[in-house]
Amino acid sequence: MVREPRLALRGVDRLLLAYVGFVTAVILFRGAILESGTVWLLIMHAWFAALLFLCTGPGRRRRFGRLVHDLYPLIMLLPFYGAFGVLNAQVGWERVLANDRVVQAWEAGLFGSQVSYQWIRRSPSVFWSALLHLAYFAYYAVVVLTPLVLALRGQPDGARRVIYTTMVAFVICYVAFVLFPVAGPNYAFPHPTGPVREVWSARLVYGVLAQGSSFGASFPSSHVAAAVAATLAALTHWRPLGWTCAVLTGLMAVGTVYCQMHYVIDATAGLIVGVLAWAFARMRAPVNPEMRPAGRRTCRSAPVGSA
Repeated sequence: MVREPRLALRGVDRLLLAYVGFVTAVILFRGAILESGTVWLLIMHAWFAALLFLCTGPGRRRRFGRLVHDLYPLIMLLPFYGAFGVLNAQVGWERVLANDRVVQAWEAGLFGSQVSYQWIRRSPSVFWSALLHLAYFAYYAVVVLTPLVLALRGQPDGARRVIYTTMVAFVICYVAFVLFPVAGPNYAFPHPTGPVREVWSARLVYGVLAQGSSFGASFPSSHVAAAVAATLAALTHWRPLGWTCAVLTGLMAVGTVYCQMHYVIDATAGLIVGVLAWAFARMRAPVNPEMRPAGRRTCRSAPVGSA
């Protein structure tokens, strides 16, 4: 009789555990363990470990436990992202903005100017500003709704693989944010003015950023990276959904630059990270495309535990 492991860890669990261990090691290395913000980060890490134990431990076969296990990576995105405000405050504004000057030099060398600053000013358009600022929120639709749609369609393994692929992209970006924090043009340059800034969707985006943006989380663009990874994974499992995500991701990637949220270098690096994350996840758990609707014949996919 084969004895089941006490903890049924999936690939995404190991990935996020490794990331939490990395951030904890950085905190200890910096000697900032007793700072108030850092204490809360360590408490969050302990809470994450407890949540993971509940999901993968003895109660994992319960329906609620399986549901939480599937969705917790998406739930953890917000506290993980919010942590950069604390981590990069330890580095200091001057050090982060010095990294911005490095990225700006790359931008000028490759494109001849600061595209993220000049584009909206040289080509102001209320229509495009409204559309591309609104497209900034497409990130949430692609990253969060794509696995939910696949799950509701009867492809839970596909949903888990989309989440795993997305998490690989996020972790790559998040490690970069810790090691090489970049503020981005939203902080480094004055905001645009006039009708392109006052359109309703622009005011909405700036309002959201004022409440939930993390300083030093610009290069590479995790928005672009995660959306590209989720899109490619969705194309593998259901092409209509994948092509819909591709349109939204394309608009969002352009919008991050036009609306002065990211440097072109940020968006380009995010695109590369997204493709690499998809390739890595596919190599870890190759699957056959599941192109038929739920309820009809589908190809057998790899075991859930592989993703």
